Amino acid sequence: MKLLIVTVVEEYSKDILGLFKKAKIENFSGSDIDGYKNPATMLMASNWFPTEKGGVESVLFFSFTTDENIEILFQLISEFNINLESNNPIRAVVVPIEKYI
Repeated sequence: MKLLIVTVVEEYSKDILGLFKKAKIENFSGSDIDGYKNPATMLMASNWFPTEKGGVESVLFFSFTTDENIEILFQLISEFNINLESNNPIRAVVVPIEKYI
């Protein structure tokens, strides 16, 4: 079992849910987050009265799942990212789990 972490801009949140389904990842959690690409944006967000929105609305998903499901998902994400017309690909990482209850 491994921990899968996926970040995606909100625009693609329904797409990643479909990819999870195809990869047979049925149990996962998600949370709304703000995504940042450079330190200048972060500095604007820390301003008391920012003139612009600080980050990009994004979603973080995570799941404890098997290697087999992760491999399928990574293939699906790679195919999805190849066809993107934006500069906001789906990002995913895997973290090994040493112990769990």
